[in-house]
Amino acid sequence: MAQVTTKTGQPLDRDIIDSLLKRTGFYMPAFEIYGGEKGLFDYGPPLTALQSNFVDLWRKHFFLREKMLEVDTTIITPEPVFITSGHVAKFADFMSKDPKTGEIFRTDHLIKQVLGARLKADSAARGAIIEVEKPEEPQKKKKIKDVKIEKLDDAVAKEYNETLAKLDNYDGEGFNGLIKKFEIKGPTSGVELDPPKPFNLMFQTYIGPSAATPNGYLRPETAQGQFLNFQKLLEFNKQRMPFASASIGKSFRNEISPRQGLLRVREFLMAEIEHYVDPESGKKHEKFADVKDTKLTLLNRHTQLAGSEKTEVMTVGEAVSKKVIDNETLGYFIVRIQDFLMKLGIDSTKLRFRQHMANEMAHYAADCWDAELFGSYGWIECVGCADRSAYDLTVHMKKTGAPLVVRETLPEPRKFQEYQAELNKKKLGPKFRKDAKAVETAVEELSQEMREKLSLELKNTGKITIDTPNIGSGKTELDKDLLTIEKREVTQHIREYTPNVIEPSFGVGRILYHLIEHSFWTRQNVDSKDAEPSARNVLSFPPLIAPIKVLIVPLSGHADFKPFIRSITAMLDEMDVSNSVDDSSASIGKRYSRNDELGTPFGVTIDFQTVKDKTITLRERDTTKQ
Repeated sequence: MAQVTTKTGQPLDRDIIDSLLKRTGFYMPAFEIYGGEKGLFDYGPPLTALQSNFVDLWRKHFFLREKMLEVDTTIITPEPVFITSGHVAKFADFMSKDPKTGEIFRTDHLIKQVLGARLKADSAARGAIIEVEKPEEPQKKKKIKDVKIEKLDDAVAKEYNETLAKLDNYDGEGFNGLIKKFEIKGPTSGVELDPPKPFNLMFQTYIGPSAATPNGYLRPETAQGQFLNFQKLLEFNKQRMPFASASIGKSFRNEISPRQGLLRVREFLMAEIEHYVDPESGKKHEKFADVKDTKLTLLNRHTQLAGSEKTEVMTVGEAVSKKVIDNETLGYFIVRIQDFLMKLGIDSTKLRFRQHMANEMAHYAADCWDAELFGSYGWIECVGCADRSAYDLTVHMKKTGAPLVVRETLPEPRKFQEYQAELNKKKLGPKFRKDAKAVETAVEELSQEMREKLSLELKNTGKITIDTPNIGSGKTELDKDLLTIEKREVTQHIREYTPNVIEPSFGVGRILYHLIEHSFWTRQNVDSKDAEPSARNVLSFPPLIAPIKVLIVPLSGHADFKPFIRSITAMLDEMDVSNSVDDSSASIGKRYSRNDELGTPFGVTIDFQTVKDKTITLRERDTTKQ
């Protein structure tokens, strides 16, 4: 892994940043006086302000520019919603348990940690300069035993690197195979681990006093609330397509082993967009021509499956034309994500877009890319951008019968032929009774290709068999007295379709942490009276998102300065420019230095020259020019 550096190219020490953030009140462990709880943090004033500025910038960049419809949906969600969406069955990570100590590890993270430690030991044995990994958090037990520094066989080292490059493509069985193959044992006990098991990440809860068992969940994403309101949003948008809804709010995931500070937590802020498109449009975007020449750093799935993490720089236009990125709308939003991160202050050299591999991607997704940011914890997924096809709207519509569709009046009637299936409902009810509805649904869901095949079978044999998962053996036989399938000409005046969805999803906390790392650097305090110049920490946030924009520093507590402090503060307040006053007894340099640690870009010094001619000294944080 490449060495992690500060904004100015110095080696980055995560311990210094963590100490700075805690000392200056950016964040603190939640419930700390009760011993705290892993994966839960409270934001102090600087980080709360930084997050508020992030949200404000995000709204302007996406809501205003793209004319999106903002919604605020509930956190508590009834269980049937997540059963239908697939979250109850599939929203899980794999965990491995040490049978001796009882410790539980997230399987993919454990494999990555062990193989990574072995590769570092190999690099050390070969005489390479490697970065020393800092402990993620103080722990009572040592999670990974010290790895003996020894050279690996070249083929073994290559296999380790290839495995790590495609680790996201494994399932539980695959993880178990890796654990056995590479002889990964309990980190503290050295015993064999139990086979990996899926662990659902959603928090269960009770809705109402009469619930005997949990009947709801805290949402793990904001998306489902948006999908369920699609019809009302379409009406609000005057039936116009395409359009986008968006939501910013808290989500919750019961992480197996929360760690890495603010990166892997159990409660976090998400900002999600659901952009609805006509699937027959080819998912083209009217503004794609404006961004087609934008360059992106891409890591595609084929490169990862080959065991490599080599990125390729190409324009989004080229990526879409070569089908590296599936369609224009997906490509457009990937560019908009990159533009936002650059505006925020993210280092462009520490950003890449990684494509999901097949096993990693949801079965219904057409394509998915993650914006990954590089920092002291390696490459971390911070924004996802997925083509979810029509899955969510379709499953909720089938379950509830709600018309989550677009009805479009055609300029000219459309004539075409299609296979139509009709059930004899007079005979269907008496024969299947309570299962009649399930049979009817199964027939309605038959594709045109399947209807064509079954029509020939029905004609030749007088009966067919269809899949009915919710009835008995899962197969149901229908004869020609119950069902007819014929090819007929249809004249269509109104087209009805289920939109596809492109979804950019932002993990706000993860982005903010990387912004802090990418903005951090130290400068030598050459004015120090010490024998050796001292290092001063600086967070170079762009003024747009800095928690405090202006620091007002009176030379002393002299009474003549107070009217100027009040007038400058009032002027800045009137312009909605955040500011603070430091009138402590510390030196001017010390006061500026401790506000450099908060990322304050400008300083105003009030001195006796101000009293004399109403002039002030303006200081810029990064250059210290006045």
